[in-house]
Amino acid sequence: MDFFYTKRQTPRGARADAEIGDKVYLIKNASELRLTYQIKMLAYMAQTRGQKLIIRLPKAAKVHESLRMFMHSVNGLIKIERT
Repeated sequence: MDFFYTKRQTPRGARADAEIGDKVYLIKNASELRLTYQIKMLAYMAQTRGQKLIIRLPKAAKVHESLRMFMHSVNGLIKIERT
């Protein structure tokens, strides 16, 4: 994974909205969700800790093909929940 840096050369990071047990939650309120650096970083964090990344979206939200392909490549690490 390529890490991005700020203008002061410190690595960028991401923080989950919640961590409960073996699950890391990311809550998004978007009409369409694409694969973002935040999702990649949280997936990496969840994988290294032996957790699962749960992304909560509204029922009407669409999942972009880039995110679907990434979810398929990480074999069950990421799950989408609709609320």
